[in-house]
Amino acid sequence: MKTIAAIPISMSRAEPDAREDGSDHRASEGTVRDVPAIVGTNLRRLRKAQGFSLERLAELSGVSRAMLGQIETAKSVPTVSLLWRVADALGVPVATLVATEREPSVVVLHRDRASVLVACEGRYSSRSLSPGNRPRNTGFFELTFAAGHREEFPAADIGTRHNLVVTQGRLAVAVGAEEPITLDVGDAIVFEASNAYTVENTASSQATAYLVVTAPTA
Repeated sequence: MKTIAAIPISMSRAEPDAREDGSDHRASEGTVRDVPAIVGTNLRRLRKAQGFSLERLAELSGVSRAMLGQIETAKSVPTVSLLWRVADALGVPVATLVATEREPSVVVLHRDRASVLVACEGRYSSRSLSPGNRPRNTGFFELTFAAGHREEFPAADIGTRHNLVVTQGRLAVAVGAEEPITLDVGDAIVFEASNAYTVENTASSQATAYLVVTAPTA
């Protein structure tokens, strides 16, 4: 298992090897299509799957909002260097942005080969449970919070929904200006994520939760 510093919710680290997410892909096929359209479609889907606006992705990647918009609409062909910056901001392999393969019939995600994204000096971590090189409008994550840690999550695009379930410990979730809601083991919460929210581990030991992110398809 590799540990890297990264943004709170992401897929996997940007690397040239599409298998860097620790998964085995079987029965996949490739097709040859227009490269700008492929990159644009993949970028848009990945961005929306993680709930990033163009402005937020521009902040994370250092690539202008205008350029990102041109890439998504296939009006500009990005350089390799630019692709690396965007992929790194999204936390995915560069190969994800140029992938033309169809969805494999079986994908195995190996825990000992996973990239665990870490923030706040190790007090918060996120591991994607979805194949990193398969863009889709949903994400599935395993989250861990150190005792007493409070993590802030930015607002996502309107229409994005988060579904979080606690599997270890106790967490307090506060969405927008609402009062925190305490969740014990087995409790789940579903909410509109267009408002910023916080998750705090109020217990004296580590807490674990699983998060499903569903982004708008349009």
